[in-house]
Amino acid sequence: MKITRKFTTAGQDPFASTKWVKRSSKITNPDGSVVFEMKDAEVPEGWSQLATDIMVSKYFRKAGVPQADGTSGPEKSARQVIHRLAGCWRQWGETHGYFDTKEDAQAFYDELAYMMVHQMCAPNSPQWFNTGLNFAYGLTGPAQGHWIVNPKTGKPELAKDAYTHPQPHACFIQSVDDDLVNEGGIMNLWVREARLFKYGSGTGTNFSNLRGEGEKLSGGGRSSGLMSWLKIGDRAAAAIKSGGTTRRAAKMVCLDMDHPDILDFVQWKVREEIKVQAMVEGLKLLKKHDKDLAEQCDELKLNLDYDFNGEAYQTVSGQNSNNSVRIPDEFFDALDEGGEWRTYNRIPGKDGGRKIAKTFKAQELWDKIGFAAWRCADPGVQYDSTINAWHTCPSGGRINASNPCSEYMFLDNTACNLASLNVLKFYDAGTRTFDVERFEHGIDLWTIVLEISVLMA
Repeated sequence: MKITRKFTTAGQDPFASTKWVKRSSKITNPDGSVVFEMKDAEVPEGWSQLATDIMVSKYFRKAGVPQADGTSGPEKSARQVIHRLAGCWRQWGETHGYFDTKEDAQAFYDELAYMMVHQMCAPNSPQWFNTGLNFAYGLTGPAQGHWIVNPKTGKPELAKDAYTHPQPHACFIQSVDDDLVNEGGIMNLWVREARLFKYGSGTGTNFSNLRGEGEKLSGGGRSSGLMSWLKIGDRAAAAIKSGGTTRRAAKMVCLDMDHPDILDFVQWKVREEIKVQAMVEGLKLLKKHDKDLAEQCDELKLNLDYDFNGEAYQTVSGQNSNNSVRIPDEFFDALDEGGEWRTYNRIPGKDGGRKIAKTFKAQELWDKIGFAAWRCADPGVQYDSTINAWHTCPSGGRINASNPCSEYMFLDNTACNLASLNVLKFYDAGTRTFDVERFEHGIDLWTIVLEISVLMA
């Protein structure tokens, strides 16, 4: 394809379109302890300190980058990061016939580099973390269990290393079976989530297939219930920083309204918030009336407070995911009629039909959802019937869940690729005009980027 230029001129370096400066970046905890610090990081002069801190602390590769003295170390300039992204996209595009000529490939690279330098557009975090590390620095790393589609054969295969085919996808939706250890089951999901979190991606899952508390197991026992498994997944997500940096894991947990454990799920974070309050205020009282205990707390450096990154919140569960309930139209019908709402066991009854687990007054359950959302901002509400009525690919199956931010709702075991255009960069406040032509050009370029990103993985 032909790539036109709207921002750059052939033969001119897009990185020379701005002045570059060196800055320090420091990320600290509330107590002042340093989480990350780098001095003399090079960024465009027009970038804010916040933009500098995000780029340097989160997206600079911290190891394995060739240095001027022949050793390896971190990236030290936003030039390096932007080059490895734009260069990688160009290389994949050229290799697989996206561009008519080398001049078109160069225009593609220049335009993208210019847009990122001037903060006109940016890809999502996994691209910053992973894309171009093999292209720019030859990094490979041990294989991590990623499946790729071989662009030459069109067939899926396991990736031979971590970065030749980078993980550029932003958010995933994954299914889970009511099985403990087999492929597609509960413990296997934590492995799949860990793989995504490690490289900066987010994931969402509908857990409604899992048996409710007290349902029969094949071995004769009783299920510990949905919540016991969600707490394990929550702990795993807490231990893994997305992309290996200061970014928290991005995780969505969805549950259908007819699941037996729906009330426990709705009230999960409410209970945990109360526990935090009890710990924080309780320790204050204990220290006030027990000098020995106060001294022990000082010695142990035990300080419980309401900082969501603090030890009190780390002690309780449910702090590492967005929770959402999937509500069908039938629930709102019951609500309008002042009726009841039934939940059903996951294991069929003796006649093979659905077995009622619990019955609630629809209004009372709705009130508890509203109170929980007011008390601790969860659960969110996803209108299941409406979502599936608007489904663009219904023959592929129903939509059961979303990504953590909920802008991506699609089939289980799929992923999305995202990028964001900064619309203010196309607006002239002086003339109060919006440059539609350049904006459309930006959309065209970044659509190609996202298509190439699918090809890469």
